[in-house]
Amino acid sequence: MLLDEPTRGIDVGAKSEIYEIIHNLAADGIAVIVVSSDLMEVMGISDRILVMSEGTITGELNRDEADESRLLQLALPRTRG
Repeated sequence: MLLDEPTRGIDVGAKSEIYEIIHNLAADGIAVIVVSSDLMEVMGISDRILVMSEGTITGELNRDEADESRLLQLALPRTRG
């Protein structure tokens, strides 16, 4: 299942319900892909995180490897020089 920004623009209570649904789907063996620009959300609900920059996958991290600094480093376009 692909969810694109599933919690953008909703209140905290609804976010909690959506997170629970995502967790239950994954627990039932359903693959859930979440596209989100909310780093805290990504780190909180993901088992594995793929980071893209300019249309290219720039990194793949397990939840334990991910922190805000590392995700931002992978997400920001590299300076070419």
